[in-house]
Amino acid sequence: MAQEAPEATPQPMPAAESAPAAEQPRAVRLRRMRDVLTIAAMLVAITILHTFGGGGRDIQFHEFYRRLYYLPILYAAFVFGMRGGLLAAIASAILYAPWGETVGAQPLLGLAPGDGLELVMYLVMGALFGRLRDLEEHKTRDLRQVSARLEEAYRALEERAMQLLAIQDYTQSILRSITSGVVTVGPDVSVATVNPAAERILGIAEDAVTARSLPALFREDGGLTTDVRKVLEGRIPRTMRDLRLVTVDGKVVHAQVSVSRMRDIGGRKLGAVVTVEDVSDIKLLTEQLIRADRLAAMGELTAGVAHEVRNPLGIIRASVQLMEDAECSRERVREAAEVIKQEIDRLDRVIKALLDFGRPATPTMRPVAVSQVLEDVALFSRTFASRAHVQIVEKYSATAPDVVADPEQLKQVFVNLISNAVQAMPGGGTLTIETGADEGFVFIRFSDTGPGIPDDMRDKIFDPFVSTRDDGTGLGLTIVHRIVDEHDGHIEVASEPGNGTTFTVWLPALQ
Repeated sequence: MAQEAPEATPQPMPAAESAPAAEQPRAVRLRRMRDVLTIAAMLVAITILHTFGGGGRDIQFHEFYRRLYYLPILYAAFVFGMRGGLLAAIASAILYAPWGETVGAQPLLGLAPGDGLELVMYLVMGALFGRLRDLEEHKTRDLRQVSARLEEAYRALEERAMQLLAIQDYTQSILRSITSGVVTVGPDVSVATVNPAAERILGIAEDAVTARSLPALFREDGGLTTDVRKVLEGRIPRTMRDLRLVTVDGKVVHAQVSVSRMRDIGGRKLGAVVTVEDVSDIKLLTEQLIRADRLAAMGELTAGVAHEVRNPLGIIRASVQLMEDAECSRERVREAAEVIKQEIDRLDRVIKALLDFGRPATPTMRPVAVSQVLEDVALFSRTFASRAHVQIVEKYSATAPDVVADPEQLKQVFVNLISNAVQAMPGGGTLTIETGADEGFVFIRFSDTGPGIPDDMRDKIFDPFVSTRDDGTGLGLTIVHRIVDEHDGHIEVASEPGNGTTFTVWLPALQ
């Protein structure tokens, strides 16, 4: 989880900003009072100058003094806007009007035409300049609001950037700390980033691989580039499998590699993420364990073969001795010979099963419809099942995909499982065969209503020479397990004493 950015610590405000809020309106009032007094003083000064300036009725002084009134008008319009400009213009007109009556030659409403136009100009200038000032004030106010919003957005963006930096640092810390190699590639299969674990596994620095093509990192990539291209092209969402990688310096790495698609929040494809887990040590240890397990299995197999062969040989030896002591009694010789033939047949079955187990035929893989193979097997299994009063119920999925398999070996698996299920129900019952698909696999399920498998036998039923029947060789399920393994599948068993047994074979679906 990303760490949240720490809250900003309140900073001490400047002296001007830390003043009490009550003092700010007071300063505004004082400033306005000063401006009003200034305007009034200008009007009074101009009027006094007009009165006592010595010009009297002199037209030149009169025209000069009347234009001085524009100063307070413009000042009022600049300070107070249109309303202030109009008020100053009206005040100037009132103060100037008496002089227009005394100086004018042809008064109009007591004023000469030039003086009347001058008074109109007072009002026009006050209104026009004040309007311009108001418009400028509105623009300034709008700009201040925009500036305030921009500052707020900038602060939010800055906080977001700090959070993103914290998330990035946190993510980089995770990538630097994990032991799995992580390589990100772009849509063109070029390497974008490599974490330290990947540098160690591949034996190359990030600076040397960035912007290079992924195949350039390996002498042999074991099909990794093909998997990445499939993911990037959208043919498969992800892959995970064990690969043998050979780096550019010749280092062999047995790795579990997963490839998944990388997208941004909007769903746009950015590339792919390749995760490399070095399992070379685990593989070596696994091989040692498998070798030890094989040796142990060989010992058990040898003991099982010795046991299976010793019993028939002992019976044959006893029968031969009986024939020698029979004093030429044809009946006893015939009985002993029959026993010998039975035991020889038993030995033949054991040897045949051992040959099938020890020298399996090479499978011929091709696309196969599982339901078709099951129908062929069930066709010649019904006679055997009906004799044992066992009903076979078939539930085949019409949407199950094909598998890549050897149909003859699949028949061997299915016949063995059906035969075991029928023999497990000597008093009759029901065998249900069901197919379906789930998460890239096709399953074939065999469920019987027999007595089930004892708890102490359930974990050993796939071992050689382990059988719940007295006449069984104990190699049938072992061969089934091997064939399923060779098809990259697996087999599961579920059983409870008294509630029947279910075998489920899982095979990879055809892509």
